[in-house]
Amino acid sequence: MNQTNGRIEALRALMREEGIDAYLAPTSDFHGSEYVGEYFKCRQFLTGFSGTAGTAVITMDEAGLWTDGRYFVQAEKELAGSCVTLFRAGTPGTPAVEEFLEDRLPEGGCLGFDGRVVDGETGRLLLERLAPKKVTLSCGRDLAGDVWSDRPALSCAPIWRLKDCYAGKSCREKLADLRKAMKEQGADLHVMTALDEIAWLFNLRGGDIVNNPVFLANALIGMDTAVLYVQLAALQEDAKASLEENQAAVKPYEAFYSDIANLKGRTVLLEQKKTSYLVCESIRSNCRIRSAVINPCAAAKAVKNETEIENMKRAHLKDGVAATKFMYWLKKQIGTCDMTEMTAAGKIEALRAEQEGYLGPSFVTIAAYKENAAMCHYHPCDGACSALRPESLLLVDSGGHYYEGTTDITRTYALGPLTEEEKEIYTIVAMSMLKAGSMKFLYGCRGMNLDYTIREAFWQRGMDFNHGTGHGVGYLLNVHERPNGLRWKIVPEREDSAVIEPGMICSVEPGLYVEGRFGARTENMILCVPDETNQYGQFLRFEFLTWAPIDLDAIDVRFMDEKDVERLNAYHAEVYRKIAPFLEEEEREWLKGAVREITKLVV
Repeated sequence: MNQTNGRIEALRALMREEGIDAYLAPTSDFHGSEYVGEYFKCRQFLTGFSGTAGTAVITMDEAGLWTDGRYFVQAEKELAGSCVTLFRAGTPGTPAVEEFLEDRLPEGGCLGFDGRVVDGETGRLLLERLAPKKVTLSCGRDLAGDVWSDRPALSCAPIWRLKDCYAGKSCREKLADLRKAMKEQGADLHVMTALDEIAWLFNLRGGDIVNNPVFLANALIGMDTAVLYVQLAALQEDAKASLEENQAAVKPYEAFYSDIANLKGRTVLLEQKKTSYLVCESIRSNCRIRSAVINPCAAAKAVKNETEIENMKRAHLKDGVAATKFMYWLKKQIGTCDMTEMTAAGKIEALRAEQEGYLGPSFVTIAAYKENAAMCHYHPCDGACSALRPESLLLVDSGGHYYEGTTDITRTYALGPLTEEEKEIYTIVAMSMLKAGSMKFLYGCRGMNLDYTIREAFWQRGMDFNHGTGHGVGYLLNVHERPNGLRWKIVPEREDSAVIEPGMICSVEPGLYVEGRFGARTENMILCVPDETNQYGQFLRFEFLTWAPIDLDAIDVRFMDEKDVERLNAYHAEVYRKIAPFLEEEEREWLKGAVREITKLVV
């Protein structure tokens, strides 16, 4: 029997014992994290799909996997040969998970899930949606975990202190700001379960999720108390000292749920879509809940302070040096020796490691050659890796964590001769990204208002890309950070449609993907800064943080207008000014040619 099918049958046996008609397994942990540690990969264990976003639903006679457009191609491959059906979320004719459950669950049926990994908002909406059929919820048992006999242990990586010279604001100051926000919302206790918010508030970092410097934790913040629930063995001495300095008590990670259950008579501020269903229901029975639209710390950390901004500029300069050296190496080496996607991924990592203050990658490097680049989130691995040849395009999407911040950059490189189609698509993509550097907009705009500027060239040609144009980025935290982003429509689960504020940092990363042949994406990080203020209001603009060459070997000026040429030349002039001082003489001479000024040919 197929391994996936065997696991699903084992789950169904437990479902029968518990009287459960359908079982829901999201991609989540106890904290609503986008990426999860190995212990929490129940959805992957059950279905075999390894993408970072998806939801599985298992009934007694069906098994479905819902994922978004980034993963359609990958999911098709990984689900092949199993009993799991791929549901392409967001496409016409595809039912949403709740619609599927509403249709499949019997009258008076039971929906099961681990109440610690489904958020309170989702649980409430499911209950409301299924109420006409008198469906009940069973959330007290982790059935997928019970089937998983060799489940990995919880991660317990060291927790360390991020010094104030990097954070820009002390934990004490952040606690004071948080308590002010709690008071404004009429709450005397704040429940925190989101890992990046907790790490930011306490100026601590860890490593319990690969490439995300966070640690497993919960927190209860009162008007004069702060309790952090962590695995005590993970706390390093500097972290313990910081918590003592800031009068924060420490309790074992596993004590959180019993303390929550014992709360009585409190007015509790929490964000239900960021707090587990189990926690929300435990609080609701004995306390008053003040539902936050967004947790105070999530909104606060998205607007970088002056210290964070200056540090982020330093981090991106280091990163730009590494990315430029990588391009130099790639152009010199291609065709002279055996190279693979893994070779390229290893090289960019090694060059970052040479930079002072580098702590590790901010996500798994995407080094995708030719047809692999048509899969937006493909990444190479041993045993599944393409050889590089001196032809076509190589897409490399990578980033790093530094003490000074987090980076994310994509460049697509011509490894040799290109087709006319490859040049056209590459040029459209690169020019669309550069438009972000000349945007000017009134305060109050959201990413939805700005996205069309980037997509305009695509839509005019009847083209599009099936992912957001940009996402927020944390400061030495998650590479995907809410609540800001660039997207042409609201996707509720992405939570990235906030008003764009000065100090917010986003990526801008348009791409085009030709399935089975090639893909191109170009990505920079952008910082929102004030522009002029006049009778019409406060205007804002974006500054680029990312400085690395855009491959002129793939540019075709026929698909550029004069403004495109000006933007590209101005960007490259700044790349040379910033990056050249950190290069060796031979690299510097090469860079002169790589960022040479181009002109629009007049025929």
